[in-house]
Amino acid sequence: MAEIEKKEEWYGWLEKLTILELAQITKELQERWGVTAAVPMAASSGVGGAVAEELQEVKTEFDAILTVVGDKKIQVIKEVRALTALGLKEAKALVDEAPKPVKQGISKEQAEEIKAQLEAVGATVEIR
Repeated sequence: MAEIEKKEEWYGWLEKLTILELAQITKELQERWGVTAAVPMAASSGVGGAVAEELQEVKTEFDAILTVVGDKKIQVIKEVRALTALGLKEAKALVDEAPKPVKQGISKEQAEEIKAQLEAVGATVEIR
């Protein structure tokens, strides 16, 4: 009976973990015991499949989205032009239509650089 209580405590602890924490523990157990965790085909339609998909979908592409222009609209337009190589008319339209993506499908580092440059001139940028 005590063993069942311990298992329930263990399951309770596991349920509180995030997917990333659970993935890290799984990886450590695989390395420690020399095994691999393969998701059975039947599980792909259920909860196990959702977990497996979430573990496989590590985001590598991000979008830098201009959300708020701020007080220095002209400087923001200049930065958008420099970052995107858009013409003046296109850059102004992008800024006027905020929230709008400045660049899409870029690395996390590039998105952070764009965010820093635009925030330096008073704009607000969100990375998705």
